[in-house]
Amino acid sequence: MLVTPKTENMERKHVSAFALYQSAIPPSNPLNEVLPVKKKKRKLQDGLPIVKSKKIRKKSGAVRNGLQTKKKDKQETMLNDEEQQTREMAGDTTSLHTLLDSLTKVNNSSERASKLFQWFVHPIPSKSFFRDTWEKKPLLIKRQKQDYYKGLFSTAEFDRILRDDNVQFGVNLDVTSYINGKRETHNPPGRALPYTVWDYYESGCSLRMLNPQAFSSTVWNVLSILQELFGSMAGANVYLTPAGTQGFAPHYDDIEAFVVQLEGKKHWRVYNPRSEDEVLPVVSSPNFSQGEIGKPILDVVLEAGDLLYFPRGFIHQGDCLPDAHSLHITVSSYQKNSWGDLLTKLVPAAVEIAMEEDVEFRKGLPLDYLSYMGVQNSDKEDPRRAEFLSHIGSLMKKLVGYAPVDAAVDQKARGFLHDCLPPLLTPAEKASSVYGAPARWEDGEALGLTVHVRQQTRIRLIRAGIARLCSDGEEVSLYHTAENSRVYHKEELKSFEIKPEHTDAMEFLLHSYPKFVTVSSLPCDTAEEKRSLADLLFEKGLIHTADPLKSE
Repeated sequence: MLVTPKTENMERKHVSAFALYQSAIPPSNPLNEVLPVKKKKRKLQDGLPIVKSKKIRKKSGAVRNGLQTKKKDKQETMLNDEEQQTREMAGDTTSLHTLLDSLTKVNNSSERASKLFQWFVHPIPSKSFFRDTWEKKPLLIKRQKQDYYKGLFSTAEFDRILRDDNVQFGVNLDVTSYINGKRETHNPPGRALPYTVWDYYESGCSLRMLNPQAFSSTVWNVLSILQELFGSMAGANVYLTPAGTQGFAPHYDDIEAFVVQLEGKKHWRVYNPRSEDEVLPVVSSPNFSQGEIGKPILDVVLEAGDLLYFPRGFIHQGDCLPDAHSLHITVSSYQKNSWGDLLTKLVPAAVEIAMEEDVEFRKGLPLDYLSYMGVQNSDKEDPRRAEFLSHIGSLMKKLVGYAPVDAAVDQKARGFLHDCLPPLLTPAEKASSVYGAPARWEDGEALGLTVHVRQQTRIRLIRAGIARLCSDGEEVSLYHTAENSRVYHKEELKSFEIKPEHTDAMEFLLHSYPKFVTVSSLPCDTAEEKRSLADLLFEKGLIHTADPLKSE
């Protein structure tokens, strides 16, 4: 267990959540970023918190055998649970629209995401997928069921979108080709109208729709559900490729990719990362020539209903067979969501705090360090170099104790919230939220404005991940996705200030999901404060009520 803090700290009076958020940022924060949260100091050994391990006694053979039996039973139970989960999802008999309709009746948005993903990768249990495959190796699922993903997207919908929506070349749609090892983009300026687009297609060009979620409610719904599972933006591209052609050169991406074959067939080749440096890369690669990538580890033909997953860094290319066109959608996630991405936010903040609180970080560098450090001196055999590097190492170890991990995670969370799609509400959620309120214009006057949240009204957040409390050091704000656009970053990240008297209650609501709680149970000092917060969140579209509100 951790070293016990002083008794006086254990007996301190309750500190409001607002006070804790106010202390989250150091005095000097020139970039005005949500970063440092100062932690209670604990004893450190080599820069890490001291953890006392429990003594382990030797057990008799009988006891050991009993434990092994229990462990085996537990493992079998876990496997049975996974098998049961797979059977419950009945992926080979459940259509997408049937599934999405059933998910509207699931009370918890996190559970919805888990069930949808399980259907997505059926018959592989999702727990097995994340344990054995995720970020590790490609996975091919052959279903021999052409209609498995029917309803997600289609060529007919592609055509409808071109006719009905303002699709722009280079923004929403790319026209590409890959002939004799040369990749080209053929985007003209302006709107992508069917006459021009289908002419390109008939000429052998591939079509890539960059953000189908902006035009398709089904794709929007699927991605907005899955993003809660990944804790990272879920995006998509749609690819329509003529028979006998290839639209893109071999390359690798910086995302986890799920290739969902919707229509026709496509021949795919997947290659291992070329070196350790290209395993789970930070950025996507340039186009490769065939001679740069070696032999494929996977050479398959995807047919409608099949799924191909490959982690970031695995080189891939797809081409159409002579006898069939291909329509597939690639669902992607986990872009810039690594430990390193978190540390890029965490380490600068830790250095800032350390320099404020620890004189060792403020002491000057040696007068002559330039004479023995740096690349030009890296081959020198100088004892001062070893001493210098040793001191850097000791400071780095101490830096762990100043790392504001929670605040850095909040920064990552704000970026995720900005990336997110807004939630697509179920009919029940819409009816019991501000979006279903009876306010209207009728017979020359505004009606239906007498709907009010009361003390006994039961409320909860509309989604588990729709909002998050963060601080900039001066005030506490609630960041949310309710007003996000279906077009990536078309809107700025939305937030509003949470008053000090509402901070504890807001945390209570965030942690209560998926349970409904009464307005009267919110931990505010007065009934007016409770009602004021509930009214604000209702008006912003962040909560809904257990039952639709009625006009008085």
